[in-house]
Amino acid sequence: MTGIYALVHMAVDLSCAFLVFTYVLGGEQWYLWLLLYNFCAFALQMPIGAAADRLDRNSCVAVGGCAGVLAGLLLGIAGFPAGAAVVAGIGNACFHVGGGIDVLNRSERKAAPLGIFVAPGALGIFLGTMLGRAGTEAAVWIGGLLILSAVVIRAAAGREKLWLSSGNAPFSFLVPSSSVPSGRTLMAAACFLAAVILRSYSGMIQNFPWKETLAGSSFILAGAVVLGKMAGGVLADKWGIQRTAFRSMCAAAVGFLCLVYPAAGILAVFFWNMSMPLTLWAVSKIFPGAKGFGFGLLTFGLFVGFCPAWLGGSSVGGPVQSGIRFMAGNASSPVGMALMAVVSLLLLGWGLKQVAE
Repeated sequence: MTGIYALVHMAVDLSCAFLVFTYVLGGEQWYLWLLLYNFCAFALQMPIGAAADRLDRNSCVAVGGCAGVLAGLLLGIAGFPAGAAVVAGIGNACFHVGGGIDVLNRSERKAAPLGIFVAPGALGIFLGTMLGRAGTEAAVWIGGLLILSAVVIRAAAGREKLWLSSGNAPFSFLVPSSSVPSGRTLMAAACFLAAVILRSYSGMIQNFPWKETLAGSSFILAGAVVLGKMAGGVLADKWGIQRTAFRSMCAAAVGFLCLVYPAAGILAVFFWNMSMPLTLWAVSKIFPGAKGFGFGLLTFGLFVGFCPAWLGGSSVGGPVQSGIRFMAGNASSPVGMALMAVVSLLLLGWGLKQVAE
């Protein structure tokens, strides 16, 4: 199921990226529809995740997500960009939550399956963006891909006896009993959320001076994101999650300081993205009875990290734009990026220590 969800993750994110770049962007109010899509796709995963935790039919939620993205694609083709943004965004959220809970349930103490599940999404976004910029010709093929994805999930879930009941833990927001006070454990969750916000924001503002001159740089950077997320989970199982967090964030900080050199910048992106499966693993330990909610909590961080970049590029008032662009310009410098990696190291280090205790 993990491999199937990983492949469908790429298909769903590819479809959504194609939809956004083909049917949502370009109109007079594109910046509002883009914000609406990101809100539905990322911020709504928290309430949808809580509902899925209680429903206990994760594969059904994931299939519904594929159907939602397909409906959004049809709305985009019909000329309703706002409706397409909302419906596809909700579909995206449903798939991620449904697939995410199933993978979390089956990963137990391991982080590698989480990296395998989340990593292909970045490749899907890259490919979908390329297809979207090329025109609308691929719409029919993408619609077929979404239908195939839903059929495969349904068949695999039926074979694994997960369609009618997914085996979720009894629904509860309560932190499990441990030697660590619950207040400190919840603060750890806040640290993981802050680390995700930093990672999301950095992805919006990263500026590599060699990107326009290095052939295939966009594909190479997308590959670094994918491989980094996979490696984070695999190395966490081998080295331990705290050691992996420390080594990856230190390496990312050094790489960002030298980001004027292509190899250093690419490696920095690789190490920076290793934290993704680590935060997912840790939050699932904080909310074992609400894994979908915990998954959604972190994707809410992705939305928060997107907002400053959106404010800087939208038609919001001039002073706001100027301030956001000024801050982004400093943050995207080598020192600014390295500082974000150091802050992320501190957040992850303290948070993981509470979970480990």
